[in-house]
Amino acid sequence: MASKGQHVVPRDGKWGVRKAGSDKVTRTFDTQREAISEARKIARNQSTELYVHGRDGRIRSRDSYGKDPYPPKG
Repeated sequence: MASKGQHVVPRDGKWGVRKAGSDKVTRTFDTQREAISEARKIARNQSTELYVHGRDGRIRSRDSYGKDPYPPKG
């Protein structure tokens, strides 16, 4: 797991936002959409990554809001 970033994770039937490397959720939301919105704001503000996990806990998508070490070519 990356050392910086925000993760949207399932938590007790709801959705939580947690900082990378932490087991504690910063905030809990009723919907994944609300959690993604909040995590995106934090990731943009901190110029870090956003990781969105599915109900199974696996990362299903990610976005980078910082300097990308591997920008797309072309």
